[in-house]
Amino acid sequence: MPQTTEHQYFGGAKIALLCGDKLLTYQRDDNANIPWPGCWDLPGGGREGDETPLQCVQRETQEEFGLQIDAQQVSCQQYYDGILAGYPPTWFMLGEITPEEIAAIRFGDEGQRWQMMCIDTFIHHPQGISHLQQRLAWHLRR
Repeated sequence: MPQTTEHQYFGGAKIALLCGDKLLTYQRDDNANIPWPGCWDLPGGGREGDETPLQCVQRETQEEFGLQIDAQQVSCQQYYDGILAGYPPTWFMLGEITPEEIAAIRFGDEGQRWQMMCIDTFIHHPQGISHLQQRLAWHLRR
């Protein structure tokens, strides 16, 4: 999806990386000083410098999981307004990963653990991040 001037300002990007009926997730650190402590999250994070949304997701996925995500693996990119007043807009993406990429994961130092979670489990998980659960569910229904 090409960026327009209205989309040049954003705070970060997340990606739902799917392999069959499973989704790459990780449990955030249980630290009161971070947003959504202990919750199940998706790869991605805050923008650095002049990164594009795709570059942001690629860097974060490399840092968090040791995975190189190619642009061709990303099937959807969607811009969203900030989740609360005063929050910057963000991007949500869908992509595919292979069993070989899953086997090559090298979990970084952010988060407690990672898991290939059933998509439906993530969408309904009581410790999931609600706006990411809603976005994923909406995109999969389309």
